Amino acid sequence: MYLETLKLYCDIVRLKSFSLGATANQVTQSAASQAIQQLEAEFHTLLIDRSKRPFMLTPAGQVVYEGSQRVMATFDELRIALTTTHTEVRGTVRVAAIYSVGINIMSDHIHRFMAQFPQARVRIEYLHPDKVVESVLTDDADLGILSYPPRNRSLTILSWRDEPMVFVCYPGHRLARRRTILHQELTGENFVAFDHNLRIRKAVDGYLREHAARPTLVMEFDNIETIKQAVSVEAGVSILPHPTVTKEVGARILVAIPLSGPQFVRPLGIIHRRGKALAPTIARFLELLREATTPETATHS
Repeated sequence: MYLETLKLYCDIVRLKSFSLGATANQVTQSAASQAIQQLEAEFHTLLIDRSKRPFMLTPAGQVVYEGSQRVMATFDELRIALTTTHTEVRGTVRVAAIYSVGINIMSDHIHRFMAQFPQARVRIEYLHPDKVVESVLTDDADLGILSYPPRNRSLTILSWRDEPMVFVCYPGHRLARRRTILHQELTGENFVAFDHNLRIRKAVDGYLREHAARPTLVMEFDNIETIKQAVSVEAGVSILPHPTVTKEVGARILVAIPLSGPQFVRPLGIIHRRGKALAPTIARFLELLREATTPETATHS
């Protein structure tokens, strides 16, 4: 039995596809199928029930999958220990992040990291939240950054920062000069929201229900940049993370006002694939990110 076969098996299970697992390991689908059959012969038991679509792991297959992940993680740690010294930080960290964790939030962290480690690079790609998770699971990204990270047995989730959510409107709005916004004042306001299938939309909807606020939904978008543009042209108001609107507030394009009552925050988390040994460069960048966990406090503008 070879490590390559265990890796192939883990990839097929993780990607839920023989063809994708074969592609990830640069073998044909036929060769992948034969390798799994040989693995089943080695263990004298069926690991994958192919009679179902999509296929399902047998109880023995789940045991082998979890054990194989531990074996691969141990091997990765050994390989890193042998090929890289603890002080050597070089190479590229691949990061997938949601759009709102944009350059204004990440640039300082990236510049500080590269100043400390000139031989290291950070490649960041901005994606839809579901694509961030997918990129980490398929190993297209080393780290993922997103809000309300979903629970997944294949992911390690680390808390990063809590961002205060604030009422956002255009400067000429009737509430623009308030120091705080009472929840009942949102009722009847034209409201620009996140798409209904996003986790942040569910959190905002829950917050509004909890405080009996009933704004009028007029638009839905899948990213904060478009929501800000809609608010700036007086299409309505919104509730957004304060760090994402500081530039527009400073330019007097938007006004951000704290909401009354207990603070409502958007949690940001960092994810990586469970069982994956983090190379020193990735581990140091992750450490740098987690050192800066406190966002700026929301203020009235």
